[in-house]
Amino acid sequence: MAEPQVTLDPNSLNPVEEKLRGPLQEQLTSALQAAAEQTRKTYAGEDLDQVTETLLERTKSGLHHDIADGFRPDLSQLRHVAEQIVANADTRDLPRPR
Repeated sequence: MAEPQVTLDPNSLNPVEEKLRGPLQEQLTSALQAAAEQTRKTYAGEDLDQVTETLLERTKSGLHHDIADGFRPDLSQLRHVAEQIVANADTRDLPRPR
C-alpha cells in the first residue's frame, strides 16, 4: 500500500495558509501516515466507517489543536485509505501457499 499524502488545494486557502502550504502539507501528511500505520497495526475487524473515523481522530490527535480544528479532509479519500487498510488486513489472514 502506498503511503497516503495530503495535498491542499491552493484555491481553497487564505493568503496565510497559501504561504505555509508546503510545511502544512508535510505536517498533515505525517500525521495521516502515522494514523494509518497505527490503525493498520491495531485493526481488528472494525467496519469501514469505524476505520475511517479512527483515521480522522488519530490524524487530528497528531496535530496542533489549531491545525486539527481546521483540518477538513476529503472524506471519500480518507475512506479510500481505510479501504486499503481493511483489504490488506484481509489478505494478511489468508493461508500462505507452501
